[in-house]
Amino acid sequence: MTLREKIHATVYPGDQSGYVAECQEFAILTQGDTLDEVMQNLSEAVSLYLEDEDLSQLQVISQPSIVAFRSLN
Repeated sequence: MTLREKIHATVYPGDQSGYVAECQEFAILTQGDTLDEVMQNLSEAVSLYLEDEDLSQLQVISQPSIVAFRSLN
């Protein structure tokens, strides 16, 4: 079994202001006022989400990279 080394997310402008990041593989959604802040929040949210999970069941390594795509919508 190959473990996933990357987690993918889409970053898009928030409804009112700032940015929203939504993970494609897991139910993770976070926001921030700036792109730097939303990426920092996403990294923290992914770490917290994976903290108590059985990573082999999720097929993910212990510290995966986060690949974020910016959507202009």
